[in-house]
Amino acid sequence: MKYDFLKILGVTVLVGFGQGLIRILTDPDDLGLLHWLPGGPAPALLAHAVLTIAGVALTSWAHSQSKTLSRRT
Repeated sequence: MKYDFLKILGVTVLVGFGQGLIRILTDPDDLGLLHWLPGGPAPALLAHAVLTIAGVALTSWAHSQSKTLSRRT
């Protein structure tokens, strides 16, 4: 159950910041959720990219852990 929650959290982060990443690439003036970051679109783009990758990594890790746990029982 814990890994299901982590998968949901990872996908939510992935979708939210992935959409923001695409928005910044198409419209650099719209910085999305991280509009408060100083420095313009470059830091916001980098932060969105890092958080998107973190969402992918969390989802992948939680999925592999839940598969491992289900094989043990």
